[in-house]
Amino acid sequence: MFTFPQETNTAHVRLTTSRQNLGAVTVCLRYYLKRDHSLFSLATPSADNDFLIFKRAPSDVYNLWARGQYTSVFGQDYKLNTWHSVCSTWNAVSGVMQLWLDGKPSSRKFVSSGSNINGPVIIVLGQEQDSHGGAFDIKQSFVGMMSDVHMWDYVISPDEILNYSNQPYFTPGNVLNWSKLEFQIVGRTFYVWQG
Repeated sequence: MFTFPQETNTAHVRLTTSRQNLGAVTVCLRYYLKRDHSLFSLATPSADNDFLIFKRAPSDVYNLWARGQYTSVFGQDYKLNTWHSVCSTWNAVSGVMQLWLDGKPSSRKFVSSGSNINGPVIIVLGQEQDSHGGAFDIKQSFVGMMSDVHMWDYVISPDEILNYSNQPYFTPGNVLNWSKLEFQIVGRTFYVWQG
């Protein structure tokens, strides 16, 4: 589990992947907190918000970004001071994105189609990248706990998302796999393995 104990414009976790071309993405993770925050930020040199999950507090609104375009998802059953699982999917061919909070799907929304995420990928937890690998805003920093981060290079099925949300038996991510995660901690962030 990663713990981000304070507001900062420096502390973050950089995740390592060799993937440079993504025609589809699914990201799932678990988190605990109660403010505006970036949950997952993937940037390339051509787009700082190539894939971003951002929670607006105190409302039930999530902003989902793909290829520099975004949509908002409203009416999610978000409760303060509890663990939540969140998954987001996107496909470059259809341009459709969807959010799943605690196993419950949002409506599907069109965001961006026609081009893959391509280029040197930087993935950051704890901050929202306003440039490739940096330009962090203290007001968008994650303060709380995060675990079980997985990423796939395809849209996983609704059944797999339910499995991730409700039980420990699911197919681990083929881009990022929590049990084999390679990462670098920058600043005041703590990591405790819960195997």
